[in-house]
Amino acid sequence: MTVAQPWPDQLAGTPAVTVIEQAIARQRLSHSLLLHGDDHDTLAAVALAIADRLLNVPGATARFPADQHPDCFALRPAGKMRQISADATRELIGKVQVSPAVAPRKVAILHEVDRMNLAAANIFLKTLEEPPAHTTLLLLTTRPYALLPTIRSRVLHFRFPAVGGALVADGWTPWLEDYRAWLGRLSGGVSGKTAVAEQIFGLYGLVARFGAVLDAATAEASKAQKENLPPDLDDDEIVAIETGLANGLRARMFAEVEGATRTFALERLSAGDERTRRAYSGAIEKLEHNIGLLRLNLNESAALEDFLLSSLRLWSQK
Repeated sequence: MTVAQPWPDQLAGTPAVTVIEQAIARQRLSHSLLLHGDDHDTLAAVALAIADRLLNVPGATARFPADQHPDCFALRPAGKMRQISADATRELIGKVQVSPAVAPRKVAILHEVDRMNLAAANIFLKTLEEPPAHTTLLLLTTRPYALLPTIRSRVLHFRFPAVGGALVADGWTPWLEDYRAWLGRLSGGVSGKTAVAEQIFGLYGLVARFGAVLDAATAEASKAQKENLPPDLDDDEIVAIETGLANGLRARMFAEVEGATRTFALERLSAGDERTRRAYSGAIEKLEHNIGLLRLNLNESAALEDFLLSSLRLWSQK
């Protein structure tokens, strides 16, 4: 008996997975699913597990790994702008409109579907309104509300939490420790030109080290990922994947900065420190604002520098 592709760690047996498994077993799975959450790799693993269960069934004439199956098609952002174009969308639609090769049905996995430009989204909407027979469309995104409301309303939604642990990268744990120590010095009060200068030097040291850790982590992750990429990707798709990988690591690092700030503040908030409450609230508001600007191509070093300069002011106030 062939074993189905496993679900991502920690997701097997969860309500969302159970519902999907039961719908597949009863042949009642919706033709279009929106898989969303905080981590694209988790969503991609879920999509491949679904595709494997839909394609490698007793009625199939041959069995293939889901990501290499002739009846499983993928659409990804392409180029440095990481857009899904109208032409690429039309090409995918053309593939799913033909009869399956070896399985009873076809599956299309649309990675980062929020990266569709408006023309592509409108073309795809027509396919959602009149889906091809014996086809399942799996839409993946970490930003579901960036999709057209008309697309969101025509798909069945499933949210999946990230299953990975804390980021493991050379120099990252010491960076977080030094960041918390820097906040500790600020909250103790900063007075005098020499003390202010020392904190500013510390700030820019954190900015420089953040960039170095991100670059090293991206290079290491990119090297590992290249070994697992489908062989038929073109150069634009590879560039888009590598850019997305860097953006994902960057987002995780900023999320852990937020977590480190929260941990630092909670130790003091429990004692009823009103000054800490104000500083923490202001710092998180600034961090979330800057993270939002990253999606508009703000440089991560500029975003972190602006956040730390704001933190310098907020945490050192009496």
